[in-house]
Amino acid sequence: MTLSEPDVALTDFALAVECAVLGAWLNWGAAAGDALRKWWTLFFWALGGGALLGGISHGLVTDYESLPARALWSATLLAIGLVALACWAIGGLLLLSPRAARLLTIAAASLFAAYAAIVVFLSPLFVIAIAHYALAGAFLLTALVVIYRRRRERHLLAGIVGLVLSYAAAAVQRSEIAMPALNLSHHALYHIIQAVALLPIFWAARVMTREAQCRRADNF
Repeated sequence: MTLSEPDVALTDFALAVECAVLGAWLNWGAAAGDALRKWWTLFFWALGGGALLGGISHGLVTDYESLPARALWSATLLAIGLVALACWAIGGLLLLSPRAARLLTIAAASLFAAYAAIVVFLSPLFVIAIAHYALAGAFLLTALVVIYRRRRERHLLAGIVGLVLSYAAAAVQRSEIAMPALNLSHHALYHIIQAVALLPIFWAARVMTREAQCRRADNF
């Protein structure tokens, strides 16, 4: 099998595997009913699903105007939207009261529905997905910064660093910075930086979900 864009496809597939493993690891031995864990799991698995679809599109699709190619692209944009939804929900659970967090999640779900309608039926532009995710990611980053200023815990700082690095990865992609000596396009380089960024984000998610589980156990 010959991949049309091997560097992009292979790094996409590697990112998908990483996200699948991190999401599964987050749930290893965990009790059911933890909202924070569920949203973090959606964050990793939706991101991994988008990477998998992107790898298929960049590696196996040759006619980008075909119906299957357009369907793949729409599914990729929807996966990005789910990552944004998870960011809103996680940030709300970390920063707001339970009632306010629920209201924010409902509003974010409505925003996702509007976003889905736009990218599927009106304008499937990547810039719309980036703007949609960037706003949600900024809210999650703000929540982590606020909590870190109160508690000064290392895992929160790691989450902040990971999110900032994720934005740096997006900047590399948008600026089309490549590494020709390593045969890496700007898309492939974005995937590699994003893969590194996910590790401190996972550490933060792992510790936060454990803390939430302990608090819930103490209430029984």
